[in-house]
Amino acid sequence: MKLIFIGGPSGSGKTTLSHQIKLKIKNGFVLSTDNYYKTGLTSKLLSKIINGYFDRSISFNYKLFKKDFSFIINNGISFHDRSYNFEKKRIQNISNETNNINFLIIEGIFSKEFSRTLSNQNYSFLELKINKRECMKRVVQRDFNERGKSKKQAEDDFLKSWDIYYEKFKNNNVINNANEFTITKRTNIDQILKKLFN
Repeated sequence: MKLIFIGGPSGSGKTTLSHQIKLKIKNGFVLSTDNYYKTGLTSKLLSKIINGYFDRSISFNYKLFKKDFSFIINNGISFHDRSYNFEKKRIQNISNETNNINFLIIEGIFSKEFSRTLSNQNYSFLELKINKRECMKRVVQRDFNERGKSKKQAEDDFLKSWDIYYEKFKNNNVINNANEFTITKRTNIDQILKKLFN
């Protein structure tokens, strides 16, 4: 199975790119790390007292994500989609059987961290590098419409998330792997896909 990881800060277009790629290939499936946050009372409390909680590894349900990831890798099938509700801090499981998965696309702010845990698997990594102001505009609109935040709160949270993301990878930013690509607004995605699939 071919693995494609898509990383970048909040609002850089990871979800959009993952679905663009899925439309261009056959038998693709997208796993979004945004749907694997921790749930329940602990998550509700920590999200109120820890600045940038949802941008920190402490919020990521690594065990559940690894379980779904491994099942797809081993079986080439998925029986459901997961969707995280940020207001209720709950994961909804949606029955949706997908068979014959040959390309697994993993996207989200934790995709880079997770990819670094794979020591024996080959994969391609696409790192999005998009203007900070443009990313903030997307995030503020999303958080206002989908997560019930005010514009001011969304802007403040974005600035924290931007700093957390780049601080996390400041010593791990050098692209020295032939399977790693930097994606900007000017990147020709079709050319990148040809390199990935040929």
